[in-house]
Amino acid sequence: MKKIIVSVTNDLSTDQRVDKVCGTLHQNGFKIILIGRKLKNSQPLNRKYSTKRIRLVFNKGFLFYAEYNFRLFFILLFSKKDILLSNDLDTLLPNYLVSILQGKKIVYDSHELFPEIPELVHKPFVKKCWSNLEAWILPKLKNTYTVCNSIAAFYHNKYKTDFKTIINLPKEKEIQLGKFPFHSKDQKIILYQGAVNLGRGLELMIDTMPFLENTLLVIIGDGDLFNNLKQQVKNNNLTHKIHFLGKISPKQLHKLTPLANLGISVEEDLGLNYRFALPNKIFDYIQAEVPILVSDLPEMKQIAIDYKVGEVVTNRSPKKLATQIKSILEKDFSTALKKAKQELVWEKQERKLLAIFNNLK
Repeated sequence: MKKIIVSVTNDLSTDQRVDKVCGTLHQNGFKIILIGRKLKNSQPLNRKYSTKRIRLVFNKGFLFYAEYNFRLFFILLFSKKDILLSNDLDTLLPNYLVSILQGKKIVYDSHELFPEIPELVHKPFVKKCWSNLEAWILPKLKNTYTVCNSIAAFYHNKYKTDFKTIINLPKEKEIQLGKFPFHSKDQKIILYQGAVNLGRGLELMIDTMPFLENTLLVIIGDGDLFNNLKQQVKNNNLTHKIHFLGKISPKQLHKLTPLANLGISVEEDLGLNYRFALPNKIFDYIQAEVPILVSDLPEMKQIAIDYKVGEVVTNRSPKKLATQIKSILEKDFSTALKKAKQELVWEKQERKLLAIFNNLK
């Protein structure tokens, strides 16, 4: 049985992509240990494979990345393994160095164009450091995959790499219904689930809500802008229309997503990373049979158009966006959603994932 050490920089509890990858590999005869970090609010884990969380002194900025990568390097160096699976650029350096020193196979899963994340837009030196690291290592990697065709093509054009595409689709599951305590039957629900960070279009949605009657906006997730957005809602006297639930477990989320009448993914075009984005939440909405409203960006736009499960934002002014939302809420996407949810599931991606790990170069 081959042992794979999988590494991420998050606390493991809400990373559904990594959990699905580890679960598939575990079910198909690989021994898995997943390494992440321990935070004060980290939720307990109950996984069929092994996990390890590192408690750090520093939890943000340069010192966090330095400490985590330093400690991860020595954990990888002195652990038994056959294969190293690095998730994203912020875990790649220690994985690559150990693979070279010990002659181990390395696999790289790029969840995004890391140097292009919006948080680095105004940090040119930091961005250059990550870009240089990427340019040094990526052309040397033989076993790579990513979340969408646009990123795979970008890396191929830039580094002549051969990234495969493993879309981050949800597992096939039955719909279960929970309850929002603040919701009445005559109200429509617009749902956002995911990171509450820069460029997610949440400020726009808050500005749009005054133009929508009998409609609630529910925001599930946490991030850098969480407190600022709550203050924006309070300042505009919209606390009765907009509800923040913070970070919840995937199990809880599974019961709440189907309650929505519309799922939104209205990210701004803040560079290549957002332009090529294909967020998990889009597929979670579809799996819950919730129509989608997405930005006019290539990957997410194509899902809405190809599967006819929603619409693309036509205008980002609050009044016109509200008009479009009203129109969507009057339409019936149920037949298309039922068909799409059968196709857009993780089970359809597993064969491609196993082909990579069973045929390492």
